[in-house]
This record gives sequence, structure tokens and C-alpha cells, in this order.
Amino acid sequence: MPTKAMPFHQQKQKQVSQGYQSTKHVHQIQSRTSSSKSVKKEQVETTQAMAQPAYKLPAFRERQPEGMQEYQRMASHFGRDLTTLQHELHRMKVATQEQVENIEITREVRERMSVQRRDAPTEIPKGPDFLVGLRSHTVWEKTPVKLLCTVSGYPTPIVKWYKNDAVIDPLSVPGKYKIENKYGVHGLIISRCSVADSGVYSAVAINSQGKVVSRATVCVRRATGPGEISHLPGQVPLLSGIRRSKLEVFLLDSFGVTFGTEGESLTLVANMVVVPDLPNLPPEVMWYRDDTLLKPSRWVEMSVGGGTAKLSLPHLNKDDEGLYTLRIWTKDGTTEHSAYLFVKDAAPTVKGAPGAPMDVTVSDANKDYILVSWKPPNLTSESPITGYFVDRRKSGTSDWVQCNPTPVKVCKFPVQGLTEGASYHFRVRAVNSAGISLPSRMSTGVTAADEESDVQGVPSAPGQVLASRNTKTSAFVHWEPPKNPNNLMGYYVDCSVVGSKIWTPCNHRPYKHTRFVVHGLTPGDTYIFRVQAVNAYGLGEESLESAPLFIDAALMRGVDCAAPSAPYGISLLSCDGSSMTVAWKRPKRTGGSRITSYYLDKREVESVNWKEVSSSPATKRVFKVENLTAGLFYEFKVQAANLAGVGLPSEPSRPFACEAWTMPQPGPAYDLSFWEVRDDSLLLQWKAPVYSGASPVTGYIVEMAQKGSPDFVVVNTEAVNRCYLKVTGLETGTSYVFKVYAVNVSGKGKASDVSEAVCAKTLPGTKEIVSGVDEQTGDIFLSFEAPEVSALSEFIWSKSYKDITDSNRVAVSTVGRCSRLTLLKPEKEDLGIYSVAVTEAGGASASHTLTEEELKKMLELSYNIRNPIVPLKTELNYEILEKGHVRFWVQAQKISSAVSYRFIVNDKEVTGAEGHKISHDVSTGIIQMTVEHFTRANEGTYTLQIHDGKAKSQSSLVLIGDVFKVALKEAEFQRKEHIRKQGPHFSEYLTFHVDDDCTVMLVCKLANVKKDTTFHWFKEDEEIILDVSPNPMSGSCALPIPLFSRKDQGIYKAVLGDDRGKDTSVYDISGQVFEEIINAIARIAGSSASDLMMQCTPEGIRLQCYMKYYTEEMKTSWFHKESKIASSEKMRIGGTSEMAWMQICEPTDREKGHYSIEIHDGKNAHTRTFDLSGQAYTEAYAEFQRLKAAAFAEKNRGRVVGGLPDVVTIMEYKTLSLTCTVWGDPKPEVTWFKNEQEVVSDDHNQISFESGKFASLTIKCVTVDDSGKYSINVRNKYGGEFVEITVSVYKQGEEIPEPKLGQTSRTSAAPKPAAPPSKPQTPTPSMKSPTPTPPQSVKSPTPTPKSPTPPRSTKSPTPPRFMRSPTPTKK
Repeated sequence: MPTKAMPFHQQKQKQVSQGYQSTKHVHQIQSRTSSSKSVKKEQVETTQAMAQPAYKLPAFRERQPEGMQEYQRMASHFGRDLTTLQHELHRMKVATQEQVENIEITREVRERMSVQRRDAPTEIPKGPDFLVGLRSHTVWEKTPVKLLCTVSGYPTPIVKWYKNDAVIDPLSVPGKYKIENKYGVHGLIISRCSVADSGVYSAVAINSQGKVVSRATVCVRRATGPGEISHLPGQVPLLSGIRRSKLEVFLLDSFGVTFGTEGESLTLVANMVVVPDLPNLPPEVMWYRDDTLLKPSRWVEMSVGGGTAKLSLPHLNKDDEGLYTLRIWTKDGTTEHSAYLFVKDAAPTVKGAPGAPMDVTVSDANKDYILVSWKPPNLTSESPITGYFVDRRKSGTSDWVQCNPTPVKVCKFPVQGLTEGASYHFRVRAVNSAGISLPSRMSTGVTAADEESDVQGVPSAPGQVLASRNTKTSAFVHWEPPKNPNNLMGYYVDCSVVGSKIWTPCNHRPYKHTRFVVHGLTPGDTYIFRVQAVNAYGLGEESLESAPLFIDAALMRGVDCAAPSAPYGISLLSCDGSSMTVAWKRPKRTGGSRITSYYLDKREVESVNWKEVSSSPATKRVFKVENLTAGLFYEFKVQAANLAGVGLPSEPSRPFACEAWTMPQPGPAYDLSFWEVRDDSLLLQWKAPVYSGASPVTGYIVEMAQKGSPDFVVVNTEAVNRCYLKVTGLETGTSYVFKVYAVNVSGKGKASDVSEAVCAKTLPGTKEIVSGVDEQTGDIFLSFEAPEVSALSEFIWSKSYKDITDSNRVAVSTVGRCSRLTLLKPEKEDLGIYSVAVTEAGGASASHTLTEEELKKMLELSYNIRNPIVPLKTELNYEILEKGHVRFWVQAQKISSAVSYRFIVNDKEVTGAEGHKISHDVSTGIIQMTVEHFTRANEGTYTLQIHDGKAKSQSSLVLIGDVFKVALKEAEFQRKEHIRKQGPHFSEYLTFHVDDDCTVMLVCKLANVKKDTTFHWFKEDEEIILDVSPNPMSGSCALPIPLFSRKDQGIYKAVLGDDRGKDTSVYDISGQVFEEIINAIARIAGSSASDLMMQCTPEGIRLQCYMKYYTEEMKTSWFHKESKIASSEKMRIGGTSEMAWMQICEPTDREKGHYSIEIHDGKNAHTRTFDLSGQAYTEAYAEFQRLKAAAFAEKNRGRVVGGLPDVVTIMEYKTLSLTCTVWGDPKPEVTWFKNEQEVVSDDHNQISFESGKFASLTIKCVTVDDSGKYSINVRNKYGGEFVEITVSVYKQGEEIPEPKLGQTSRTSAAPKPAAPPSKPQTPTPSMKSPTPTPPQSVKSPTPTPKSPTPPRSTKSPTPPRFMRSPTPTKK
């Protein structure tokens, strides 16, 4: 709650100090969280109840006349009469009226604010959350307990209360439970607790956004008897019952550590606020010295009223020294405040005389004697005490009588010679060589006493004394008890400034405990301390001195330090019936200084006495408590100490039963911690259980749950055999809790305590561990930079999440926010997971896995740094330059101008004067040597040695054997190349490329040519003459090879020359080169390929694909329904220069389907398809049948096969024989004509037709009249052929006439012979091609059926039937 909302008296309450000056609430359950308005409200309610105007006294309150005297007596006792009370009531009435008006104003303001609040935007829904959770309580029987919690959330959560998971109904037990809800603070009040009220209480907060639970344990104890005394300073006995009070008391300024001197008077004052402040009803106040309740006496005066509580000591004595506690009864229990009072010795009557004895008590009183005992004073610079004088005084007199004539040396003395029945007081004076001390405070009157103890001798000296800083003016002193206590009464603590040799007493009466806070020290001085034990026989020997302690403000790296907060989370790890091993968690606040030790106390559950577990503090957070009693329950609490002092004690642990653990399963793991927390993962670490069970621990199971949820889920289904686990898959921003189970062969053991909640969120600025190598020293290191550190932060490195104990292998250095782990001797055993955690830095941590490959790289780099070399970009290499020179070179990453080097060839240093050029370039880092004449003598080993400052390097190159031959061959080649390039030469030798029209071009580039330079092409040494001669002056020449095919394979040569020389380029087109050319052609042709087209022929159906160029050497594949087609009688594959085709001979229904062609160019396949099915197939098949019939008729018709000339010239009167061979199936009919008139066979014209093949016309004794145009008509049912012959007859003696031009055979119409009628001709069907039209430039690939008739023959007048290709002519 903000400070401005707290009552003024709450703001000024002081913090508990380490000098046992503390303010605490013993029975008050929890610090108040109500605002000042709630206090005012209660005041108003109280005053309103007192100021009712119509109030009437009940009958039992009315005073009778005989009671008025008692009333007046009581009024005078309180210092007020009736009139004063009436004035006071009137004043309160006025005040009440003002407060009522203020309440009315407040109510009106709230109403107006509520109206505004309704107009305000609706709050964002939020799940319930406990801002302050329930706290466990241990109380005495018949006392109340109040459980408080603070809940936030929207809508406002509803809180329900449960006991042992059962709902608490206040109406079921009227007056037992009371449930409150004030300003978001929910409370459960349990009245008059009984043992049956012990249990687990839960507060469940629920709204529409979710549910959360807070639990606490209430333990109710039954007091075994009165008189138990707490052994812990600042702890006063708990009372058997609580006295209810309707007053609320708040302590303000209270007394602190006080110093006094014997004989003086002193008052301890505590200011407080009482609500309501009733003058006639002050709060009930009790004062304690150490553990003893004080009562008013001549030595002690008490008063309370007017907002103060006072304790007056009118005559200080050393018996008054101790821890004073003020306890005040309040509405909810008690409130307390404690501080120490130191009393110094009064000035002695004689210099050097001892101080007065203390705690004079009497015992064993009888008629013969009374045993008087006391405690010796503390001695520092005084002489040793030689004895004591005991004085007595009868009650009612003022005369003291010395009882012993000579001093007694022990602190007990039986006083004899007393008057039976008389009452006596006693006092004691100490004696030393300097004189007699002042008398002690007199004892009480003699009544009864305990028996005398049988004690032998003084106690031995205490053990080691340890002193540590507490505040800037106090120190915390701790010591070990003496080995022989001999009924120890207590201890005296002395201090001395180093070098002064003057000891000053720190306490003036024996102190019972082994821890003491020394106050009143001077800042800036260095002190040493010693301790003495004391019993009834006197002071024992002094202990050894403590180590010097410098008293000053606690500074840690220049920052003020404070004591740590209280440890928490005490848990039981193991128990064997006589001892318990407990652990606890370190304080959440260290106070700015490292925690150095822990102090552990114990007590039995039925006792209020806290006892130290060990005289020496614990340095670890695990401790084994010995010498316990089996069957009892024990509680423990812990205090932490640092440079600034000892902090507050922890809350008492829950009761642990001292019963031996015999279960076979292991005990709980402990000390759960979180590291490497990221948005979706974290590393959970824990410590192995102390109790392992019947067998060793084999693994661990981890469970987790979201904060506030009781449902835990298993993180790892298989147990892990290590004490850490990487938990992944977390939701960013969600808080989780964890618990761990240890597992052995007997099963899963006890669960660890539930961890604190951790939020899965990466700390801002979080970085990971970086590995590297120091550039100066070559050290291999792991470095981590924390996002933030404090003055107390430490970097803790570990390997495999275990502390690194071998300091010979690693070294850690830290500067600011960076820490470095250096591997001193990096080896394979250093591989693994390294992690670092930063304390006091919000959990900053990271890990890194060092792999073998990473370590190997860093070792190489480390070696190079520690053994400096000139880093080389390249090793020693060589290259062949023009003219055949050989260059040896190395390139370094960096060289200076002072670099020195030398080349060594075959163990002999080479200088620049032996045909070698040696140089270097600082800017590029290149060092080189050029050999101008590289010959066989240069074979060997080449080495370059470099020195640059302290760094050096060496690189070698071996040129021997085949390696040298390759270099020498290349050098000679370059030398020849240089010579070649002096005349005309090829700058680029012959190569090829394919033009867009698929013409292969052999090209080369020329250099250093002139007009007289000639250029010639050759194939297989035969010169190729081009239509246009090559022009060398153009710089390039090309040889076109159109329609490239296998016939173009061979060796091509280009020859270039003039008077300066000749150069030749040879190109072998075969093998791989031929394949590359074909692929290049296929790439262009395939890209230009048209879609598949269909062409019907007499043989079948042809599919054809047009392209720029086709040759059978191209890798072309045909497919039918994804099955590759091989060329056969059924499927014939071929092509022309312009297309590729596939002929389906005599197609059937099986040839229907999808056809495709793939043209491969070595990289890609160019595919074209055609679907030969459905209507396309039906029409194509019909056209094929028609063409097939037409071809059959053409093949079998009558025709002249051969034998007839075109022109015949013959002399008159000779015989002319016209004979020819005819063919036809069936056998044709032959008819001869002359001048279109049929020739009839007679003696002059004889006609013959033999064997159905040979037809002849013989004209005997020809005359001029026989000249003319003869013709023969050969026909059968499929048709025929008409052939003409010109006959010229000349007379004897005339010149033979030449045949006239144009007198060639021609086909003429012939009269239809009387032949059997043929079948009617079917008109040509008009078919549309399903394929696109090819270009006209591409000729039709359909071959014309060959006729047996020679070309000169004339055809029959019966025209043959031809079918036009459905594929239109290409344009």
C-alpha cells in the first residue's frame, strides 16, 4: 500500500535492528493493511456509540447511593472527577459530530465518483491474483488467529475459504469463524483456537477469467506448563491465554539501546497511538527484563497514559542490565518492542577497587542458616578479586551487619547466627588488593530457596571467539562454550582497542548465550574481543582474543551494506532417529555484502525455548543437527550473517518428526534453482538427495505446473541421471513452478519442496557465451557479458553444471560486466557444456557447448598467434607467362616494407643476376621470381623463406617428374605461341556455332594480318572453294555447312599465311564435337517444330512434324500411348530435310491413340503430340482405303512398258516394225491407230500380240503414204495408256529429214474401247486436316507412286484418280 495511504503512526514505525532492538507482533497474525480511513471509521463508530443523546443507563449499571463513595474514590484515583468526565464527553460529542459530517461529505464524493466511474471505459478483464498470499501460523490453544490475503483481478474475484479442502461455513459453528473483506483484504478469523483447528486452510479466488488458490498451515499447540523461558534474546515467554482488547495500539518512537551508570536514574519511554483513545481505559502494558516479567517495586516504576508507556529505574544497579521488552495488548493480539540496557559500574570508592557483585539470591533458608549466592563482577583492568564480604539487615531496620570476618573466595556463603522467624535482606561487596567495592543491590526477603548444587570449581575458558561487524557502532561477537561449564551462570564479554592494552567490559552482568552484540564502539577504531565464563565459584580463564575487527560503516566496493534478510524454505533432507539434516534457501536480499555464515537454532515443538544447534556458524546451507531425541517434533530457524552483521531470523520451520527414515525410495532433492531463463525455455538445477534409500539414485523425474495451478505435469517421461534439465516448450510470459523426484530401483521417492515461481521471459539485453582466441596471448577463452551487475555480483562458471574444482585447467577473470574463462591447457577432456551464472543480477546466465571441431579450430589459431608467422593467402605457386617465362610467386596477407626473403632452388639460393627477376609488392603482399629461360635444368624443389620482424614463414613447391614435364611443356608451348604471334595467327582457333536456319558455321578469329595475307579452307586435305573468297582483313572467317549430316564429318583445317609466316587451325568434327553440333541443331529445330500433322497415303496414315531442319542423326523418338516406337514394317520412321514423319502401315483399331514426338538436344526434350482417335481416325482410315484402291488400280491398269520410239524415220519400200512391251492385270487389249484411225491388220499392216506382253505393228514396203502419226492404246478394266509415234518415210536418194522439235510423245485422248464397263468412280471426298498448314516453301513429302511407263510415254485417255493431300501446300 502506498505510504500516503497509511496512518501517520504506521509510517513512523522503526525497522527491527540487530542489537536485539526490535518491534514485532507476537500474537498479531499479519501486518495491517487497512487505510487511515478504516481507522477513522472505527473511531467514528466508537465515539458515536458513546455520544447517543437518548442513551439510558441499564438498571444493572445504575449506581446506588452506597456505591457513590466507591465511584468517587475511583474517580479520584484516575485524577478526574465527575465534572471532568462530563467535559470530556462533551468534547468527544463535538468531535464525533465533525467526524459524522466528514463521513457524509466522503459518502457524497464517493457517489459522484461512482457516477463518473460508470461513464469511464470498462476495465480490461484480468484473472485473479494473490498480491499477498496466506501465511502459516503456529498459535497456542484458546488464542485467536487471523489469516489475511490480498486479491486483485477484474471482475472483482469472489473469495471462498476452505479447511482441509472442505468449505468453511461460519453459520455451522456460530462464533467460531468470522470472514472479512475490507478494501480488497480478505480475512478469516478463527476464535479461541483448539487443537482440532489445526490443518491446511485455503483461500480460493474466482472470477470469470480464472481461479487461483493460496494455502497456509495453522498449527495449534497446547501449553504443557508455565515458567518456560526463551533462550533467544528478544524472545519473551508466550502467555497461556490472550486477553482480548478492543484497542488498536501502534508504536511510534520507542526507546533504543541505552547506556546508564550505577546509582543514576533512567526512564525507558515508548510513544504510541491508541484507537480509540479513552482516557479512563489505557491499554494493558507489560515490561520484561530478559525473560522475566517486571512488577512495580522500589526499583521499578511503570506508567501508561497520554500516548506513552514509561518504565522508570530510580536507582540503577548492574542487576538492571539486560534486554527490556515492552508488550502491549491490542485488538488482534500483542505488539512488542525490545532494546538492550547497558549499566556501567559506578565510580569506585577506592581507585582500582572492583565493581559490585550482582544477582544476590538466598536459598535453603532454615533456622540454622541461610545460603546466600551471587554473581561476580566483570574485571578488566582491576586486580583479581580476593574474596567477598556478605552483609545482612533485618527487615524494618537500616543497619547493615557484616556476616563474615574474612573474605570468602567463592560466590556462596551460609549465613549463620540468625534469629529464628526474622526476615533478612542481604548484600555482597567484592574485595581485591586495591580495596572494597560498592555493595550490591540487596536481596529480597528470605522465604524459601532451592537446594545447594554440588559444583566443583570455576568453568574452563570459552573456545574460539569470532567477531564480525554489525553496524557502524556495534559488533557481533560469537564464541564456543567452555568444555567444562560446571553449572555455568553466563559470560562476560570484554573489548579493547588494538594497541591500547586496556580492556573494557561490554556487559556488567553474566550473559547466558554464546552470541552478543557489543554496542557503543567508536567508528574508525579496530577492536579485539575476549570472553570469560562465570559460575557460583567465580570467573574462569579468559578466552583467546578474537581477530582484530575494524569498526566502520559496512562498505562493499564503496557502497553501504546492511544485514541480510531472513533465510526461508527450511526443509528436512534426512533423519536417522538421532540427527536431522536440514537445508534452507539463501536470503532474497544480501544487504549489499556476501553472506559469510548462518546461525541455526532449534526447539522442540512443545517448548518455546530456542537453543543453538552449534557454537560455530554454518558456512553452507545444509546442516546436520545431532543429539536429537527420537519420537519428538522439532522446529528450526536460521539467521544469515554478512559483513554488516547478522540478519533477522527466518520463520520457524514446520514441525519435523525425529523418526528414522527407512523407506527404500530416496529422499527429496533440494535447492531448486533456475538459470538460462529464455522466452520458451529454462534450465532447472537441483542437488541430489542426502538420503538415497535402499539403493543408489538412478535418475530424476521433473514435474511442472503453471503458477497457481495444482495440476502438475511430467516434464521428462524417462528419468535423467544428472542434476539438471533443460525445459523447453514454455509459453512466453507465463510463470511456472517445479518439483523434482529422485528415483532408484525401488521407485520414485519423496518430492522436493515446490520451487518458487519463475517467469519464462528473456532478460532484456541477454547475451550468450562467446568463444574465441586472444589476439595478443593466443589464449582460448569463453566470454560472457551480463546485461547488468551489482556491487555483489559474482560470475560462477561451471562445466556440465558442476563447479569447476581443477584450477590448473582454467582461469577466470572478471572486468565490469564481462567475465572470461580461459582454458590453460586445452585438450579433449575440456570438451563439454560450460555455463556461467551471475549472482545478484536477476538470474543472468548462459551456456555454451564446446565441440571438438570448434576446439580444433581455436587450437590452430592459438598456435599461429603464439608462434607468429607471416600469414599467406597462397602458398608458393607457379604460372607460365608469354614468351615461355615461368613466374614463381607467393601472396602474403600483409607484409611490411622491412620484409626480407630469399628463393632457394635445390638447396641453392637464387639471386636476381642469374637470369631471374626477383621482386615484391608491399601493397599486395606478393613476392615473386621470374625465370626467363625455363629448361630441363630447372627441375627441382623451389623454396621461399620470408622474415618480417619477428614473424616468419616458408613455402615450398616441388617441380619434379610429371609435374615438371607439364610445366616445361607449357613453357615451350608459350614460347612457340609467342613466336607464332609474331606473324599472322589465329587469335581464336576454329570453333562452331549454328545459325537460326540450322546452318553450321565454322568460325575463327584472326590477328596480325595484312592485305597480302591469304586464307584457305580444307577438308581432309582437299581445299574447299567458296563462292565468296574469305577476307582475312575482316578479322574473322567462317565456313558454312548447310544441311549438316553425318557425311559432313571429317577434319577441317584453316590455313593463314603471308611472307611473315603461316598458322594453321585444325578442327576435327567427329565424336563428341559431332554430337555437340547435332544437339545445337536439334535445339533450334526442336524449338521451331510445328505441331504433328496427319497425311493419308495408299500405304497407311502418316504423322509428320515440320521444322527448320531435320536429319536422321538428331535424337528423335516417337511414342504411342507413352510406349516408344521402333521402326518396323508396321511403323516406319523417316524424314526429309524439312520434316520428320512416322508411317502407320495398314492401320487398325489398335493403332488408335495418342502419338508424340520428342526431339532431344542434349539438355531438353521438345515434344509435339497428336491424338489419332475418334472422328480423326475414322476420316483418316476412310481416306486411306480410298487412296489404297486408287493406287491398286494405277498399278494394274494397261500400259506400255517400253520399246517404242518417239519418232521413226524410214526409207521408202522398207519394212517398218513398231514393237513394244505392254503390261496389265488382267491382260490388256491393244489397238493401233494411224492418224487417229484404227489400223486393221492386213497384208500391208500386220498386227500381232503375243503372250499378252508383246504388241507389234509391221508395215511392209512402206511408202510415202505410210507417213503419219501412229499410236497404240493399251487398256484393261482398270484403265489404259495411249502412246504416240511419229513415222516419216523419205524417198531413196533424199536426205534423211531431221525430226522436228516438239515431236515428242504426248498423251492424247483415244476413243473408248469396247471394254467391259468399269465400276463407277467415287468422287474425291473433301477432308479437313486436323493439323495446321505447313509453310508453302516446304514441298509435299508425299511420294508419287512410280509408274512402269517411262516418263516420255503418254498416259491413257482415261485419267487416273489422285487424292489431294489433306495437308495444304506450305506457303
